[in-house]
Amino acid sequence: MSFPAYDDTLVVMNDLFWLDTGTGRPLVLLHGGFLDHHMWDDQIPHFASRYRVIAPDARGHGRSANAAEPYRLTDDLAALLTHLDTGPAVLVGVSMGASTAVDTALEHPELVSAVVVTGAGTSAPYFTDPWTNQVWTTWHAAMAAGDLDASVEAFTRFAAGPQRTLDDLDPAFVELQRRMARDTMSKHTKDEPNLLVPVSDTWERVATIDVPVLAINGAIDSSDHIGMAERLTRTVADGRAVSIDGTAHYPNMERPDVYNEILEDFLRTV
Repeated sequence: MSFPAYDDTLVVMNDLFWLDTGTGRPLVLLHGGFLDHHMWDDQIPHFASRYRVIAPDARGHGRSANAAEPYRLTDDLAALLTHLDTGPAVLVGVSMGASTAVDTALEHPELVSAVVVTGAGTSAPYFTDPWTNQVWTTWHAAMAAGDLDASVEAFTRFAAGPQRTLDDLDPAFVELQRRMARDTMSKHTKDEPNLLVPVSDTWERVATIDVPVLAINGAIDSSDHIGMAERLTRTVADGRAVSIDGTAHYPNMERPDVYNEILEDFLRTV
C-alpha cells in the first residue's frame, strides 16, 4: 500500500479510500459487500462526537481501487490500522464487513478490542434457506451475464429480506442501496479474476476469540444470515445477540436510532 498525506476527515490513497473523523477510542465501521462507507452515513456523525470513527471502502468497492494481486480483506484492514497507529479497535461490520471483523479477530487479534456483527458469521458463509439461495442464484446469474441492471436489482432484494418486497421499504433507503451497488458493480467485469484469498478454517477457530462479540441482527433478515451471526455469538467466550424489529439485512440503515442506541450501550461495556 502507499499512504499519501491526509487530513483528519478524508483520506484518498492510491489503493484504498477511507474516512477518519473524531477523536477518542477507535471505532471501525466495515460496510457490506458491493456497498461502500455511505451505508454508515447515520452512524459516522453520531459516533464521531465521542470516538475516532474510521470507515474504509474495502478493496474493489466504492472509491477504493480494484485488486491487482492476491489479497485478503483482513490484511488490508490490519495494514490500515497499523498505518494509523491505532488499536486495538472495536470493529463493527455488516455482512461482508462483519466477516472481515471476525477474520481480523482471528488473524490480527492484537488490533481488536471487540467485534459487532450483523447478518454474518465468518468469511465462510453457508446458505440453506430457499429464499436466500434463489436471490443469490439470480444475482450471480446476472453478474455472469454482464447485466448490470439485473445484478443491481437482484442484489438489492437482500435489503428487503424474505418477508417483504422493495416496495415496502423507504424509497430513499432503496435508492441509496442501488446507487452504492451500481457504483461498485460497475467497477468490475464479468471475466475478471477473483484475487480474494480466503482465510482458512474460520469456523473451526472462532472459539479462540476472547474479546466481546455482539450480533445486532435484523429480525426479518433471512434465517441464514441470522443463524450464522447467532452461531458465532454462541461459540465465542463472550457473545450475545439482539434483534431489531422490522429490519432485514441492514438494520443500521433502516432503524439507525435503535441501532445506534444498542451499539452505544455495548461500547460502554467494553
